[in-house]
Amino acid sequence: MRMSAFIAAPRERVYDALLDPEAVVRWKVPAGMRCEVHEFDASEGGAIRISLTYDAPDRAGKTHGRTDTYHGRFVRLVPNELVVEADEFETDDPALRGEMLITIGLSDVLGGTALDAVHDGLPEGVSPADNELGWREALARLAALVE
Repeated sequence: MRMSAFIAAPRERVYDALLDPEAVVRWKVPAGMRCEVHEFDASEGGAIRISLTYDAPDRAGKTHGRTDTYHGRFVRLVPNELVVEADEFETDDPALRGEMLITIGLSDVLGGTALDAVHDGLPEGVSPADNELGWREALARLAALVE
């Protein structure tokens, strides 16, 4: 999955929000869910562990109950330009297993920042349409946070 977004803020501000666990809780979550950061070491090789929990009581999570928990690491960080993150759901379901690679590039454009994101390795049990919708909602929250 590839997507791009224009954010009317300097790329330094966008980059900081990508690596700030307090900001991540506010933006890196689809509508109808809440985010909890368990571990977040914003350095190359640094560990990440995050849970996303559905608000609706009838939604099933990938990990348990209504919750999707994933863990991973920061693969590569280039200040104000690039964030590469490898993540994997904590699940017993083989259709939801496998490492996903998320690459977010930032560049200057007139009036703000161009954000280009690539999400590789989406497990077969995750709907690409749902994944894209979740990312679009999250990027809209990111823009609202930093603009």
